[in-house]
Amino acid sequence: MATDKLFKVFGVSNLNGEYKVRFANDMLRSKVLTKSGHTDIELVELSEAITKYEGIKVIASLPEFANAHAQSAIAEYLDEKAPKAPAKAPTKSTKAPAKAKAPAKAKVTEDEDAPFA
Repeated sequence: MATDKLFKVFGVSNLNGEYKVRFANDMLRSKVLTKSGHTDIELVELSEAITKYEGIKVIASLPEFANAHAQSAIAEYLDEKAPKAPAKAPTKSTKAPAKAKAPAKAKVTEDEDAPFA
């Protein structure tokens, strides 16, 4: 993951008809979300701080987040942030194949038209 930050509070909220997952370190985050116009705010505090991705995986199975809107926001986040498979190790040769050289041109001399002797 791009960050090693840990959070204890996880949930979802609705802003202008769009549900998204939310993260915080304390439950006071709900007040900030409310002041910003969020509705349907559902946050839970976990017993220990964990990464965003792990926290969202945990709340996906909680009954508070069983509704379709929350499950959709959670699934979207998990799909978007799923750990990528490690890049395949480069093969022995990473150089591009060499281009074939153009055939050499014959040098024209001034006695080209002279008869063979």
